[in-house]
Amino acid sequence: MYNHNAPAQAELPSARQLLRSTLIAAATATALLITVVLPAEYAIDPTGIGRVLGLTEMGEIKEQLAAEAEQDAAGANTSSETIALVAPGENVAPLAEPQPTAIVEQPAPVVVEEAAPATPLWRDEISITLSPGQGAEVKLTMSEGATASFSWESNGGPVNYDTHGDGGGRSISYEKGRGVDSDSGELTAAFKGNHGWFFRNRNSADVTVVLRTDGEYGQMKRVL
Repeated sequence: MYNHNAPAQAELPSARQLLRSTLIAAATATALLITVVLPAEYAIDPTGIGRVLGLTEMGEIKEQLAAEAEQDAAGANTSSETIALVAPGENVAPLAEPQPTAIVEQPAPVVVEEAAPATPLWRDEISITLSPGQGAEVKLTMSEGATASFSWESNGGPVNYDTHGDGGGRSISYEKGRGVDSDSGELTAAFKGNHGWFFRNRNSADVTVVLRTDGEYGQMKRVL
């Protein structure tokens, strides 16, 4: 069948034009590799453009996380940890002992006073012992907009921490710190998922992190 739309020979690109287009595409790909891909993926920035665009910092974070993951895998068999969980609704503060009955010997009626039970402050508590270089992660299952109160402290030395969340293909980092002994406040979930803390011991000796929580969440769980 005759094709009325077939291009004329003069309309087809010449070999020189094809070679020029190929060279331009190769140069563009090379430029993108040097200025974008290498800084963002491997923190390699020979031109300095990646640092200006913030891509080099992204690559450095990826490299650091990869190195820490390798350290975790290597030290998983030798780590020592202690976990103490308090079931939801269980009192974490001891009940105050009732005061002795006081009887006043006088015409007035006998007065008996008893102290009311103490109200628990925290719903859950977990204690984690980290060896040098070891990391641990604790998450709360939360709905979007839910708020949880928290307080944690490190015994034996300061730790690095990252308060973050993930779920439904989304992730967020709320706060980070290095060389911190303790922290407290409220955590409000930006979306439905798991929200909590990652702790890393960069000291030369073991440290113990004690985390206490209360508020609007399903459960506390150790995921790392």
